[in-house]
Amino acid sequence: MSQNNDHIVQNSAVEALTVGASYKNGWQRLWKYILELLLITIISILIHIPSSGLSVSKETEGVGAVFLGIFALAYILLLSRPIEYGVSFAYLKAARGDQLKVKDMFDVFQNYLNAVLANLLVAVIVSIGLFLLIVPGIVFACKLAFVPYLVVDRKMEAVEAVKESWRMTKGHALKVFLIGLLAIPIAMAGLLCFGVGIIVAIMWIGIAFASLYHAVSISGESSDEKRETLR
Repeated sequence: MSQNNDHIVQNSAVEALTVGASYKNGWQRLWKYILELLLITIISILIHIPSSGLSVSKETEGVGAVFLGIFALAYILLLSRPIEYGVSFAYLKAARGDQLKVKDMFDVFQNYLNAVLANLLVAVIVSIGLFLLIVPGIVFACKLAFVPYLVVDRKMEAVEAVKESWRMTKGHALKVFLIGLLAIPIAMAGLLCFGVGIIVAIMWIGIAFASLYHAVSISGESSDEKRETLR
């Protein structure tokens, strides 16, 4: 019975290898875990608020400006961005149908240093790509879209996660791009829904990305099993 259930889960995940299936799975899982996801997303937004208010104004000069700039950068790199990795992991648990708790978003601190380093590494790579006439930056961002899941879910080291994401997205980078592209009208529609809808949009988009990662993971595991069987 357990094997049959595993088979069903794997099939549903493989079906999510399309953009439409990723969003479909995301929509279904969203409402199954709506309360937990809502709390996780709201907490994440509250954590991000200080970073948006730490910009240096024209009135701030001298040592104060330098201190505020350093503090803002440290806040983003050491807390805000790692929390985003943790939220991505929470969305992944929802996409897989696992038991989800609000505290799951803080699992990133179990591999905290690599989360910080991976974020920096991805930022550098994407920035270099954007400098090279923008398009390479978009490609690099798509190729590295799975890094947060690999760092938190599989507890990979930063460099290892970057390499694995690059490998896993082979043949799927366009799907990552299309999911991101479709996220634009979804977010706009969310904003039009009295602004509150943007929270639902953020959760839906997040689970859609996680659904694609999960589908690619399961697909890769199935291929490995087939190769082992043929041997």
